[in-house]
Amino acid sequence: MSRKAGRPNIVLIVADDLGYGDLSGWNGGLSQTPALDALAAEGVCLSQHYSASPVCAPARASLLTGRYPHRTGAIDTLELRGLDRLALRERTIADLLRPAGYATGLVGKWHNGALDARYHPNRRGFDEFVGFSGGWHPYFNWRLDRNGAETKSDGRYLTDVFSDEAVGFIERHAREPFFLYLAYSAPHFPFEAPEEDVRPFAATGRFTRAVATLYGMLRALDRGVARVRETLARLGLAENTLVLFTSDNGPQFGGKGEDCTDRFNCGYRGAKGLVYEGGIRLPMLLHWPAGFDGRRELDALVHLTDWLPTLLHVAGADPPDDVTLDGVGQLPLLRGERGGVPTTRFWQWNRYTPVLECNAAMRDGDWKLVRPSIRECMQLAPTDWTMDIDAKLRPERYMGIERGPEPVRESFDVPPAQLFDLATDPFELEDRAVLEPERVARMERSLAGWFLEVEDERRRIDD
Repeated sequence: MSRKAGRPNIVLIVADDLGYGDLSGWNGGLSQTPALDALAAEGVCLSQHYSASPVCAPARASLLTGRYPHRTGAIDTLELRGLDRLALRERTIADLLRPAGYATGLVGKWHNGALDARYHPNRRGFDEFVGFSGGWHPYFNWRLDRNGAETKSDGRYLTDVFSDEAVGFIERHAREPFFLYLAYSAPHFPFEAPEEDVRPFAATGRFTRAVATLYGMLRALDRGVARVRETLARLGLAENTLVLFTSDNGPQFGGKGEDCTDRFNCGYRGAKGLVYEGGIRLPMLLHWPAGFDGRRELDALVHLTDWLPTLLHVAGADPPDDVTLDGVGQLPLLRGERGGVPTTRFWQWNRYTPVLECNAAMRDGDWKLVRPSIRECMQLAPTDWTMDIDAKLRPERYMGIERGPEPVRESFDVPPAQLFDLATDPFELEDRAVLEPERVARMERSLAGWFLEVEDERRRIDD
């Protein structure tokens, strides 16, 4: 069974809290990801691909809209506060592909609006949804949303459930163009995996129990990617299907003793939550035999916001003309053509209301300015932490979001900006700010101007 060549199918696979160093092709075989290694070898690998945020909900909002997180309203991960919500005025890739004749499906993690039916994926462009709406979910004792109805655990491992659902979606829509957003929750907390997947790593004695479990989680995810690609091949769809694989942000590090998740990440500084390279530089692997040549690595600066205009171009769908798109279509780049790839990009994230001076960065060519994080702005109120966990496990107890005042921040000192030349210092080891004061001042002005623009748009959201 095959469909005549026409508009390509699109399968966008997103892992959760996965860094470059989690792929066995990058870590010398510490993990086991043969399917992803094969995808990298056969397709196009982007070596300077960036998230839009060092945490998941804002990053996912940018991926779906082509806009910086602040513009979309998704500025944090706290669904009980509504800070993960993708504003109702925003249109997703799925919203824009449906009028072009695409069947649209989301399998896995949503995290762009919970506890309110208006933000449900079926109301945000997705014909089909099987997954969960919050930031994380148990891997064995799961309760999933299937187009608004609850499905309870049947004993399967959650990652395998998502792989099964992805295969089913592809099989159902094999005779029409489709867009599948396969949003695995692995290897995000809670760290749970089948014992047979953990055992090969635990047996080496090289890893903490947490890291051995993480690698086991990735082993299951990798099998799922293999199943998706095998299904496309079996149905005669592989040639004209664009498969993309990436992550939402860098790896989560931390914990003590056997709970420590620190692991190899190619030497990049920082991790999830920080705007250093370890928190925002992500793998991106692409394969589309009918669309562009594979077996290549591209070093251009590419950003999560670029994928909405790129995928619309691939599908022959119209981009929105009434909002500011921050992303730029990258299909010419992928096809080996010369193009105007932007060399300036911005990042900023902290808890609650955004603070320009905290955890912000910009790229200007090879130069990167970093405003380091400020402890007082990165702290989560204990009550918000407790309630947010409870809302994930027992959402039926909550009828809406918490609209009380934010915690009062203590006064804080603002650390000086840092400057790195990524061409010679990709690991951000040498701060050159003192040597380049004019460049620092210029980049700080640019960062401040960007922040004022996107924050002004966020403040005008009336959802």
